[in-house]
Amino acid sequence: MNDKCAAGTGRFLEVTASRLRIDLGQMGAVALQADAEVDISSTCTVFAESEIISRIAGGESTEHIVRGLLRSMVRRVSALARSVGVVPPVMLSGGVALNPAVSVFLAQDLGQAVEMPDHPQLMGAYGAALLALGDG
Repeated sequence: MNDKCAAGTGRFLEVTASRLRIDLGQMGAVALQADAEVDISSTCTVFAESEIISRIAGGESTEHIVRGLLRSMVRRVSALARSVGVVPPVMLSGGVALNPAVSVFLAQDLGQAVEMPDHPQLMGAYGAALLALGDG
């Protein structure tokens, strides 16, 4: 997921959606429709939240902030993926994968298609169940 804090996780998106007063389930659509993005450089949820507050106070639009926020998160995830080596096929799992902008931005950043399971939010549970059965 990441090597810093909650940035890059669903909790990061929950906190920022709340701060921006936007529905978590709509963040992806908002980001994909935005015509520009604001750079969010913080790698920690607490600092990113402060940066977002500053951007709001500076008059930036919610849409541009959301797009920049998701781009920032994807840059961190793709950097970590590259550090261990990206070998196709690339699959995105976890609840964050339910955000359509994340898979689009990740595919752009990695320069390759990103495959999605039918229920990405359940992949960790499936893996844990296989480990518990001794099949993992």
